[in-house]
Amino acid sequence: MMASDAKDVRALLVREARTVARRDGSRSIEAEHVLLALAATRTTSAARMLAEAGLTEEAIRAALDREWEQSLAVAGIAVRIGLLPEATPDGSRNPHIGDSTRLLLKRAMDASPKLGAGRLGPLRILVGILDTERGRVARALQAAGVDRAALRTRAADALAAGEH
Repeated sequence: MMASDAKDVRALLVREARTVARRDGSRSIEAEHVLLALAATRTTSAARMLAEAGLTEEAIRAALDREWEQSLAVAGIAVRIGLLPEATPDGSRNPHIGDSTRLLLKRAMDASPKLGAGRLGPLRILVGILDTERGRVARALQAAGVDRAALRTRAADALAAGEH
């Protein structure tokens, strides 16, 4: 990622997560798009922690698919994601920042000031994602068998140690 935190966040949210959202045919950049973008950055501590927890891009997508299938099943709708046609990416679409992304950014900024001295880099964004106890990403991480609290502690410890 780029040198300054503002550029890191802009690159992650505006470029990478927007690309993921566009590829998914989404009108907004939601927390799952940010999580996928974090996993795709591969060279960051956040991406390494995700990979070590078994959360590669492919694993996250599979968990999101399972979450969607389970959520629809609760409503009495039986769907197999793999049998549905894939979204058609719309290169002209310019997804905006969605509510779940706004919330994860607020949680990232509200995290203890000692965590990275307020810098908003990939690890702090990961902490914001992991602080979210409800919603699609939290359900997907649960479906994937990820210990969200342990991963959050690990990310927070890395931030406190000066990683970004």
